[in-house]
Amino acid sequence: MKVLGIDIGGTGIKAAIVNTITGELLSERHRIDTPKPSEPKAVAKVIKEIVKHFDWKGPVGCCFPTIVVDGQCKHHGNLSKEWIDVKADKLFKKECNGIPFYVSNDADLAGVAEMNLGAGKDKKGKVFVITIGTGIGSALFYKGKLIPNVELGRIYHTDGKIIEKFASDSARKREELTLAEWAKRFDVFLNHIKIIHTPELFILGGGISKKFDNFKEHLTVDVPIKVAKFKNNAGIIGAAMYAHKKNK
Repeated sequence: MKVLGIDIGGTGIKAAIVNTITGELLSERHRIDTPKPSEPKAVAKVIKEIVKHFDWKGPVGCCFPTIVVDGQCKHHGNLSKEWIDVKADKLFKKECNGIPFYVSNDADLAGVAEMNLGAGKDKKGKVFVITIGTGIGSALFYKGKLIPNVELGRIYHTDGKIIEKFASDSARKREELTLAEWAKRFDVFLNHIKIIHTPELFILGGGISKKFDNFKEHLTVDVPIKVAKFKNNAGIIGAAMYAHKKNK
């Protein structure tokens, strides 16, 4: 089935038409910067622009960078605080003239793509899919089943600061860290997750995962690590798969 998948991030909103059976992108990826400030109305206008760009009339899957329960945002993540308690699915549906939207957490949906069609296919143990970008997203799977809204990027590190402020890709860029310097920070995060969760596999996604061969030597965690098959497209693909399932 063809479904439009949209990935809302802290810095960019990207989308493509997806074959939900194979995970193949059936169109060129289209990207628009996330508006600043990233208030609900402003983001909804970008979503409408993306839908118009693809001349899309069917269901839309959308991954969102915070905790989402039944289409409702429970936190603002790296977006405007105005998102708290907003029904994102209803907002986007109204803005796009009644097209159905199915919205869930971004890392969870990236994980859905990877566990069903990508690097985690047929893995039945405890697996974390970690997405590295503006923040750090995390999706937990056990025996192939998603445990939703596990926000490991928001655990505390030092001085009352959350760890994604220390070890995300945006932290690397903001502080002008070398890849090696950043990787050592990220290694702290992975080792902490190993202690509290004992996973059998980490799957790394997000744009920086493309550079894995250039920083893997700085990771000491003794848990197997795979790079996401779909890399930075996993959210788009997982969002489309989620909409396909929900729209049946």
